[in-house]
Amino acid sequence: MVSITVTRKSQSFVVPSSEPASAETLELSAIDRVPGLRHTVRSLHVFRNKDSTARRDDAARPAEVIRAALSRALVDYRPFAGHFVGSVVAGEACVECTDDGPWFVEAVADCSLEDVNGLDFPLMVSEEEPLPAPEEGVDPTSIPIMMQIKSPANTYYAADKKSVYVRVFQVTEFACGGFVVGLVAVHTLADGLGAAQFINTVSEFARGMEKPTVVPIWARALIPNPPKLLPGPPPSFKSFGFQHFAMDVTSDRIAYVKTKYYQATGEYCSTFDVAIAKVWQARTKAINYNMESQVHVCFFANTRHLLTRVLPKNGGFYGHCFYPVSVTATAEEVITAGLLDVIRMIRNGKARLPLEFSKWAAGDVNVDPYQLTFEHNVLFVSDWTRLGFLEVDYGWGAPNHIVPFTYADYMAVAVLGAPPSPKKGTRIMTQCVEEKYLMDFKDEMKAFF
Repeated sequence: MVSITVTRKSQSFVVPSSEPASAETLELSAIDRVPGLRHTVRSLHVFRNKDSTARRDDAARPAEVIRAALSRALVDYRPFAGHFVGSVVAGEACVECTDDGPWFVEAVADCSLEDVNGLDFPLMVSEEEPLPAPEEGVDPTSIPIMMQIKSPANTYYAADKKSVYVRVFQVTEFACGGFVVGLVAVHTLADGLGAAQFINTVSEFARGMEKPTVVPIWARALIPNPPKLLPGPPPSFKSFGFQHFAMDVTSDRIAYVKTKYYQATGEYCSTFDVAIAKVWQARTKAINYNMESQVHVCFFANTRHLLTRVLPKNGGFYGHCFYPVSVTATAEEVITAGLLDVIRMIRNGKARLPLEFSKWAAGDVNVDPYQLTFEHNVLFVSDWTRLGFLEVDYGWGAPNHIVPFTYADYMAVAVLGAPPSPKKGTRIMTQCVEEKYLMDFKDEMKAFF
């Protein structure tokens, strides 16, 4: 790894820019309170474009601009400046809007983004350098959001000892004029779409807008709240030693498979369907499971379209609104099937979403679908391409690259993203096989793509 120096120069809480309102405690939804969501999601957002799209002093630094915009956005998103009360494990957690605010730290990097390959894979620096961290002794899952903005001159954090939902921002400005926004968020307050909605609001205020394009709506009481099921055994968190692997797939290759699927079935499929079917099949082949054993792929489907009768028509809801879709087959079925057949399995799982979600909402289930199990034979999938982070613009253009770190060693994961611009296509990031299977997994992936 390249040796660089990052100097964090100042730290402060970022409070809402208007006068604090009276204290308010907000109820979370049944999905928000899922214990499995009490974990941090980390990501780097790389901005290499120096062209300013906002009218401001050319001397303005990204860290200063984003800090002020964050303060303004917290007026509309008070829960991000608050903290949890009650027990998440017992399903009794709430958000107390205390306006304590996130923590913001300014730092300096002594190199250009070009010196570290734009933070593209493989990373030439430790991922911890551009990411924010809470103060010593603070549980990171008690902080709603952390942001670190690094720069050749300054870096900022946003975090709060007591907060549970506030993000922590680290904005790192590099010597080339580019900057990297490092985000750490606890998943409990918002799903991916909701988190991106908040960050886009911050970016709109950074560009000088008077009010957000999308008005945020709390409305957690509108999410179904079926009777609680008896809790099952606590999930195990066994370390599997899964190895990281990433590859880019051209748009032409994805389009070719989509065309083949349409010709064979008369139906359309998505980039998600193609990519995940291939990862699931390649992983199953590489690990060489017993042919009769079951293997699973799990992804979290947005359900806002299934709640149009109750959710505001203009959008703005930023809480959790998803359902875990699981697809199960024997290893033999996944290994021996053609890729088009595996794509069909994925699409059949999607087709079951409305019925399965409605049955859960009505309390017509015997097992809680949100109580996840982290076993070796379960592949978890996350799609970052449609959340809205790629559209964030603080006034220096959209990000050239986003690096999600959603990995945990007890989960086999595949993440869909985009390669750094101006490249086109799909980036598939995985951490789903141990080292002894990694070469076979790579061969299976590359043989097709």
